[in-house]
Amino acid sequence: MDVVLPVLDEAAAIPWVLDRMPAGYRAIVVDNGSTDGSAEAAAARGATVVSEPRRGFGAACFAGLTAATSPVVCFMDCDASLDPGDLPLVADPVAAGEADLVLGARRGGAMPPHARLANRYLARRVAAYTGARVSDIGPMRAAPRNALLGLGLIDRRSGWPLEMVLRAGRAGWRITERPVPYRQRTGRSKVTGTVGGTARAVLDMRRRLAETRRLIREEPR
Repeated sequence: MDVVLPVLDEAAAIPWVLDRMPAGYRAIVVDNGSTDGSAEAAAARGATVVSEPRRGFGAACFAGLTAATSPVVCFMDCDASLDPGDLPLVADPVAAGEADLVLGARRGGAMPPHARLANRYLARRVAAYTGARVSDIGPMRAAPRNALLGLGLIDRRSGWPLEMVLRAGRAGWRITERPVPYRQRTGRSKVTGTVGGTARAVLDMRRRLAETRRLIREEPR
């Protein structure tokens, strides 16, 4: 099973993450313009390394998705905040045909308060727009590769995770979540750790929500 790991200057975390990859899971590290030797560190640990020079979390995820070949594809951050050993929790229900999209709902005190508030708000919007009941729009997730490509995701920045859930929910996918431990990340977050990153993420999320509202209004009554 392929695991897409978007990377931007995560050399310090890569050894821990890749060394904990479960048997039967192939790490696809998508280097999104690192300058700290992340790509070399990943290759030294046996990962498949894909280069995506166009900056953006969604751009890196999409590059990894197109490079993947397994029927079910997993995604997760590569900053050591999530343990690859927990991947079967989200992947197994999809592989067994019990769910179409499984999210890892982050548990623990490592998430900043503003991120927790944002997640609660987004979860309520997802429920209102799609009926899917989730508590966290987290980065660890699994879904069928071909079906994901069929969703036609267009966001190439921070709105990618939310767009995936919104489009999948509106397409009638069976969406569920599994609790996963969440730890302090290695290094500073490019999103919640900077003012600019947070502002870009908020803008991207708002665009995805606005797009969904528009599609709902345009539906035949």
